[in-house]
Amino acid sequence: MKLLEELKVRGLVEALTDPDIEKTLDAPATIYCGFDPSARSLQAGNLVSIMVLKRFQMAGHKIIALVGGATGLIGDPSGKSAERNMLTLEQVEENKRGIRENLSRILDFDGPNAAVMVDNYDWYKGTSAIEFLRDIAINFRVPQMLAKESVKKRLEASDGALTFTEFSYQILQGNDFLHLYDNYGCTLEIGGADQWGNITAGTDLVHRMRGKTVYGLTFPLLLDSAGRKFGKSEGNALFMDASMTSVYDWYQYFLRASDNDVIRYLKVFSLKTLDEIAELEARMKENPEARIPQKALAEEITRLVHGEAALIAAQGATATLFGGDVSGKSADELEAIFKDVKSAELPVAEIVGKNVFAVAAAAGMFKSNGEARRMAQQGGLSLNGSKVDDKRVFAADDLVEGRLAVLKQGKKGNFLLKAKA
Repeated sequence: MKLLEELKVRGLVEALTDPDIEKTLDAPATIYCGFDPSARSLQAGNLVSIMVLKRFQMAGHKIIALVGGATGLIGDPSGKSAERNMLTLEQVEENKRGIRENLSRILDFDGPNAAVMVDNYDWYKGTSAIEFLRDIAINFRVPQMLAKESVKKRLEASDGALTFTEFSYQILQGNDFLHLYDNYGCTLEIGGADQWGNITAGTDLVHRMRGKTVYGLTFPLLLDSAGRKFGKSEGNALFMDASMTSVYDWYQYFLRASDNDVIRYLKVFSLKTLDEIAELEARMKENPEARIPQKALAEEITRLVHGEAALIAAQGATATLFGGDVSGKSADELEAIFKDVKSAELPVAEIVGKNVFAVAAAAGMFKSNGEARRMAQQGGLSLNGSKVDDKRVFAADDLVEGRLAVLKQGKKGNFLLKAKA
């Protein structure tokens, strides 16, 4: 199967500027994708672009990752309802270093077909306002710019408050394509569906200025089956930097993928063949409770982004969450693992030396002492992964680092008990 055909089957083609793009991919071509340096880490949503680049690189094509140091200082109006906060040059530099590190985990920046990372600030920083207007902006027509869907939506959303700075974004991005065509022989730009207007600004400019046909490919905005934007967890973005989003939360996001989404996600993010994915889908239909595709997805994408050691740690944290065994876990790790479960804080004096069931009741885990005692008598109360009876007393070393313990009711009712001096 040819690469473009496979991208279509995987749901990674929304639109093409020209159907002849397939002919250009018969031989090694140069492809680029832009990344916005608005944060020091890329997000899960950027993985769509990265994995498409990865597939092009694996197929022998040359890839360029463009970090928009210049355009990032302006802000892309595409898909936005308000003007973005301006970044400083220092912030862009810091963010650029983080993005390079993120990309290098998945793309190959070494070897005979090494990826290249460029920053468009390098070719704009010496351009004066007069040079910009005379040499670059003169090649763009206002009616065509206004007709771009991204501009129309931004005008509607902002009640006409689109600034000239934002309006100029497509001029710079269009000129980026011309620069990469001239200096790297780049003939294809890829991006999300919201980048269509910016991409066609570039293809039109190269055709007008150089008389050559270059191409654009967009992929659909990835939504889950409920219509939510992919890569958002309870309103927060999932970052590739583990200091911003823990590996455990990253792993759990993919592990929690619904049956309606997981096969689609595997097609987009996994390097498994389509036949392997079809086999996972068949196993899901036979035994949906086993969540086999979800585990395969979470393992592969966590290993790809964070490495094998981080994957093992995330799997261990998951086992702790569902099994309750806190062996080898620090208090900080336990707080991270159980951050979304019910919790309560009690003085140490009201914990140590008291019956475990009584402490659980005092913490609000049960409605009464009697209910807590019955649960313990029936074998349904656990402390740090071990079942306790109604005679078990809380010992000082039951508190991890003297700070907390994990109680559990039945199989799923985790409760984090925090101790205060």
